[in-house]
Amino acid sequence: MKHLGTGIGWRPEIAAAVEGMPGIDWVEAVAENVCPGHLPESLVRLRERGVTVVPHGVSLGLGGADRPDEGKLADLAAAVEALGSPLVTEHIAFVRAGGALTASPLLEAGHLLPVPRTRDALDVLCENIRIAQDALPVPLAVENIAALISWPGEEMTEGQFLYDLADRTGVRLLIDVANLHTNHVNRGEDPAKALDELPVEAIAYVHVAGGFERDGVWHDSHAHAVPPAVLAILSDLSSRVRPPGVLLERDENFPAPAELERELTAIRETVEKASIAVLPEVSAPLAADPVVPAVSEAPEPTEVPDEAATSAAASPAAERASGDALKASPATDPARQRLALAQAALLSALVAGTPVPEGFDGTRLSVQARALAGKRADVVAKVAPELPEILAEAYRKAFVTYAHSHPMTGGYRRDALDFAEHLLLGGRLEDPDVRRRVSDWWLERSGPAPLSQHPAARLARATRRVLLRR
Repeated sequence: MKHLGTGIGWRPEIAAAVEGMPGIDWVEAVAENVCPGHLPESLVRLRERGVTVVPHGVSLGLGGADRPDEGKLADLAAAVEALGSPLVTEHIAFVRAGGALTASPLLEAGHLLPVPRTRDALDVLCENIRIAQDALPVPLAVENIAALISWPGEEMTEGQFLYDLADRTGVRLLIDVANLHTNHVNRGEDPAKALDELPVEAIAYVHVAGGFERDGVWHDSHAHAVPPAVLAILSDLSSRVRPPGVLLERDENFPAPAELERELTAIRETVEKASIAVLPEVSAPLAADPVVPAVSEAPEPTEVPDEAATSAAASPAAERASGDALKASPATDPARQRLALAQAALLSALVAGTPVPEGFDGTRLSVQARALAGKRADVVAKVAPELPEILAEAYRKAFVTYAHSHPMTGGYRRDALDFAEHLLLGGRLEDPDVRRRVSDWWLERSGPAPLSQHPAARLARATRRVLLRR
């Protein structure tokens, strides 16, 4: 595994600051925001300077019941090729549920939600990761996520789940120490125990980020300074094995460049101090015999990539994955069905107001539902900044009210259009000027293609505006 060093999450808002920061060895860019034919000039300049750029996916949903979408995998592969990246990363999470497997509407979470740590979920995740590995041109690493809620009836700890996942697929791990802290506060999970159990030799790199606590719940905001508790977990990890790379994540509320540099210095010093007695780099192959007792009733043989090859012979699982990974695996079909029903019930409770599934904490689900609605409001405000400008102070309350009864089904841009249509058709805009401006905004963006400037098309749009106002 390539030694990355110290890095920072590249975001357009801090692009200039990142370019000028000393000691930046690499950056991470959200894969869905990378257009291979039109890379941001800042990323191009960083690459020309020899700075490694790693695409970080957020929408693949490898932990979902469905097989990974071929189009999303192709987009991820294209981002890798455009950036010349040595690896690509995604999350151990589900982001949508419903659809054909449940004969119900497809729902989008707009957020990374935890998968249950069960044999079914592990079987499905392993197959989905093999499909992704087969479609991607570079090694894949997957990230542990933060969560507010816990699944009932889990059969493994997080460390055991990650160990079995890495052992069975050869996938690398992106360990987010801030997420370990979040799960400690929200779910009572011991970060040290997770580090004891997970295969630290499989770590590709580490995420570090900040958050805040409110009413006993830790919110992984990526908009606050890194707290001492997160640095303590980073120190614990680094005392066990030196990670190939460590990266500071910041998505909102960006401070002055000097403050980001101070955080990077603290991260770098934490790793250096804790790693004094540790070998300089990770990248050891996974152990042939797990140090954690196997949890599965019938463990599948390990699929080992070239870079982590051991003396073990190629297993039937590896041969199957290296063949046609996109074909259905009969062994996981029942597991997919069970997982699909469970995830659809949970997501529907979170975004559509259906009853709380048995075994879940209703209070925690309410907190998560409010957080999802708030995040939708924030992202839609970025995707369609004209709406909060037009609606002013009424925007957030109106959108959150809308979100609680209108699940997202087609991404944030579609969500913005549906929200505007909801306001217009429901007669919820009493101010004539506000209604006119929202109507004009919706009409200009509801078509499938950029607006034509042909006189006939312009006349048709004007006619539609008149009819809608009436």
